[in-house]
Amino acid sequence: MIGQRRKTKIIHIGNVPIGDGAPIAVQSMTNTDTRDVKATVRQVRRLEQIGCEIVRLGVPDMDAAQALGMIKKRVKLPVVADIHFDYRLALEALNQGVDGLRLNPGNIGTRKKVQAVTKAALERNVPIRIGVNAGSVEKALMAKYGGPTPLAMVESALSHVAILEKENFNLIKVSLKASDVARTVEAYRLLADKVDYPLHVGVTEAGTLLPGAIKSAIGIGLLLADGIGDTIRVSLTARPEYEIQAAFSILRSLGLRNIGVEVISCPTCSRTEIDLIGLARKVEKALTRVRSPLKVAVMGCVVNGPGEAREADIGVAGGKGRGIIFKHGKILGTYDERDLLQALLEEIQEMIGEPVIQYKP
Repeated sequence: MIGQRRKTKIIHIGNVPIGDGAPIAVQSMTNTDTRDVKATVRQVRRLEQIGCEIVRLGVPDMDAAQALGMIKKRVKLPVVADIHFDYRLALEALNQGVDGLRLNPGNIGTRKKVQAVTKAALERNVPIRIGVNAGSVEKALMAKYGGPTPLAMVESALSHVAILEKENFNLIKVSLKASDVARTVEAYRLLADKVDYPLHVGVTEAGTLLPGAIKSAIGIGLLLADGIGDTIRVSLTARPEYEIQAAFSILRSLGLRNIGVEVISCPTCSRTEIDLIGLARKVEKALTRVRSPLKVAVMGCVVNGPGEAREADIGVAGGKGRGIIFKHGKILGTYDERDLLQALLEEIQEMIGEPVIQYKP
């Protein structure tokens, strides 16, 4: 059972409301060189096409900071600048029109430097996300708690929050990430009882595509089920587009967002008499950019296939080199396997009024 959403302050990253019951927003991060404006813009546009709602860009130096304005002009997504240590990069990012900053105020120098950043951010109504990772907890807290424990992570986050609050800055979002699920979940649960700021949740350094998606689904899923989390990122050692697919799968599975396509497909067995794995993969790829809520079943035999296909908005039940297409529980027609994909995609496109990737027979 999903718990009631945690009540928080509300902030806005660009035109995206965060917290206070707003839809849980899906975020990713580019892996291009931010100084390469064309490559970064191409990647941000691809992320936008598949549903990304906020994008974060690394800003390692002044050239990257100065490129942010050119990128902002060419993309629609709200842009968050990821800053470490150098407050001048934060100021330049703000001058370039970013919608959010990710920085830890305790790491950018003296109080005057913090004041310069908070003043500029307040003038532009730009939020700051405090991001505490287990791998970068302060040495004093590591010694106090015997390592990057959940308590150490929470104390680190609260110390950064206090620095911003001292400057009357409260456009704050916080994240607490570790590479293991248990520590991440415990840290967020502890912090959720101590502050009313929106929380960005995720499991950092989760790994490659499959294990990383599984680990993230467990960690993020546990927190969302507790009502904790206002934005999410699935951190994968993979193309960032996969992060968006995984994030929306998590949200759909918990009934928290009804957007995009859910493909239901069977695991295959000796009864399967069509190339079900190939068909399911092609259907999933073809519908990647669809934003309309749609449940599609791709089933491989006559045992469970017809029932599952009837329950979906549209579905296929295959057998003996052929397949039946069901639409809203009714048989639409029977097709040879070679024609099945094309017929299914054409029907889906007509249903939703959105383009899908078509495959030539």
